[in-house]
Amino acid sequence: MNALADFPITSRWAPRTPGAIQLYSLPTPNGIKVSLMLEETGLPYDAHLISFATSDQFSPEFLSLNPNNKIPAILDPQGPGGKPLTLFESGAILMYLAEKSGKFLPQDNRWEVIQWLMFQMGGIGPMFGQLGFFHHFAGKEIEDPRPKERYRAEAERLLKVLDGALEGRDWVAGDYSIADMAIGPWLRGLRDFYKAADIAGWGSLKNVPGYLDRFLARPAVQRAINIPSRT
Repeated sequence: MNALADFPITSRWAPRTPGAIQLYSLPTPNGIKVSLMLEETGLPYDAHLISFATSDQFSPEFLSLNPNNKIPAILDPQGPGGKPLTLFESGAILMYLAEKSGKFLPQDNRWEVIQWLMFQMGGIGPMFGQLGFFHHFAGKEIEDPRPKERYRAEAERLLKVLDGALEGRDWVAGDYSIADMAIGPWLRGLRDFYKAADIAGWGSLKNVPGYLDRFLARPAVQRAINIPSRT
């Protein structure tokens, strides 16, 4: 497929700027990662809302782009070699956009940045998400305390690891990078959306609270947390 019209997703979410990256997302922690990267790099893009309220993620058009029915996903009309590229998984998208733009994944500590990106993908995201389910959503009705405590304890451990890594640093891998773009939205989600920071030991942390404040103070972050607009 070489034209946007060849991709079924464009029949439901029509491109507004045909040469721009097409972002299909929702401002959840994983969705914010990619809208933030696009805002920070200045790459042109169209943002399309994938509404969970109407089960857009299960539509045939969205599944044609991401068979795993998760946001975010992108369609880049100007991918490698000038050919269209589709991509899902937020971490993979961050790495692709870093390579495309030449920003936020420096060569001198590339693997340090990637290791902290993987730390978020494999640890912070899944564990914070599970804690949020058992603390703030339907899981809180489960009487057995063991599931919630398992994820609470692991979230606390991960926060302590991050706190240690931030000692003497403003950002987790030195300069601001895609690792921070991945971690920051999940810290915000834990504290402000799941309301679970206090039970995960937030008050005992030395460096993480200030790190989140620095992250949220960035103008691109302030824009990205509302992209795509839910209305």
